[in-house]
Amino acid sequence: MLDLVGEGLSNTEIAERLHIGITTVKTHITALMTKTNSPNRVRLALVAHRGG
Repeated sequence: MLDLVGEGLSNTEIAERLHIGITTVKTHITALMTKTNSPNRVRLALVAHRGG
């Protein structure tokens, strides 16, 4: 999931690629933001890009 955010994919694109619901994607992204202490999706994408 983090890699897909790092690629710049939207929630819809991630859901389609992984064959899961958008709500599930949002839940996972929220959990990733909490775990990485990222205040927003842009910061989360930077964490992904830096290999975090």
